Amino acid sequence: MRFSEAMQSVTRHGDSWQATVSEDWLQGRSAFGGLQAALALRAMRELVSADIPLRSLQTTFVAPVPAGQITLHARCLREGRSAVQIEASLCDGDQTLCRLVGVFGSARPSVLNFQPEQAAVESKVSRELRYVEGQMPAFTQHFHARWLRGDLPFTGGRQRDSTLQISLRDEGVPDETHVLAFADFIPPIALGMFDKPTPGSSLTWMIELLRDRYDDLGLDDWRVDAELIAARDGYTNQGVMLWGPRGEPVALSRQSMVVFG
Repeated sequence: MRFSEAMQSVTRHGDSWQATVSEDWLQGRSAFGGLQAALALRAMRELVSADIPLRSLQTTFVAPVPAGQITLHARCLREGRSAVQIEASLCDGDQTLCRLVGVFGSARPSVLNFQPEQAAVESKVSRELRYVEGQMPAFTQHFHARWLRGDLPFTGGRQRDSTLQISLRDEGVPDETHVLAFADFIPPIALGMFDKPTPGSSLTWMIELLRDRYDDLGLDDWRVDAELIAARDGYTNQGVMLWGPRGEPVALSRQSMVVFG
């Protein structure tokens, strides 16, 4: 199931939505976090005008989201003159698996107008992440990823910064759901510091979007700059800056993760 097909699986049934998570989108026991957020965003979008951009999304990963049919709930928390706040959940019966709050905001007049600028990456070696069934998370087969800087998972490295170039193996025009998929692709940088497979997962994720359109970007050669900010007591804190194919600033995010090692 391609990413676009997963998004098309979101259908409304009365006051809730149904969606399909296929086995090839799993990350261990649970669905890839970027897919979880994107599915929820599709439901949220039915409650807010399409011309109001998504500004930020806060996600808490409560429990594993298995393959199969899942139920989504969404409701408007508040609608102001410029901003709309929508809450969504992925559920299995009465069990909440993922909880999200999205903030959508219309443009406001402002004298401030500046954006981050992408720095060049000096890379002597570009390493491609090749999908190996049974040894890598299933969802990674939907991406083409190349490490420009940093350590691959489980290579016993010490670097706290990583830069990846990523493409999605799909067709179509990118939108805000693709931003979530690209921004969440990179694994915990801390996993590169282990010399053998070690499980890890995300607890919370907050992403802030810096553009109000994405249809001019394409699905190839996005760039992720990630930094491991802190690690203690089995928990890590990681920041990400997401760039479009031509160096456009797209989003920034922060994740709290747990590493079992």
